[in-house]
Amino acid sequence: MTLLNAPNYDPTRDNRIRNTLVGTAIALVLLFILSMAGFVAGHGWLFSNLGYEHRVGTFFDALEAKDYAKAYGIYNADPTWQQHPQKYIDYPLSRFTDDWTTHSPVNGPIVNHHVDISRTDGSGTFGTGVIVAVRINGDHPIFMYVNRADKTMTWPAIHELKYKYNP
Repeated sequence: MTLLNAPNYDPTRDNRIRNTLVGTAIALVLLFILSMAGFVAGHGWLFSNLGYEHRVGTFFDALEAKDYAKAYGIYNADPTWQQHPQKYIDYPLSRFTDDWTTHSPVNGPIVNHHVDISRTDGSGTFGTGVIVAVRINGDHPIFMYVNRADKTMTWPAIHELKYKYNP
């Protein structure tokens, strides 16, 4: 092939390459913005902690509704716990109910809550768990730990978060 018999110019091929490059650049910029926005807002890189925050919110919704059996299932990540209660003999529902009513962090029943922020905790890219900061009954901040591997919860969390909240 020489210059005299070169193929004709194909503008669609050039447009396709340009559009692919522009689209890739836009996607990378959006990915960066979403990553930073999730982290700055307190919901994890790329908002990866939102599912855990929702889980903690559902747990407190069940406590507010006084549905302690459902809350116990969420806490232990076992909605069918009633079919095998012997598995939870070390921490039975009666003790759980006492811990979240008379011996709760506010020494009484939980009537409202607000999930504030969350942070990844532990080793690895996204950590082994998530610490979720929750304000209960208006102005009592507590920290719940959700294990990423099995979705079980622990209170109190192994660490406390430093953040500004508006009581």
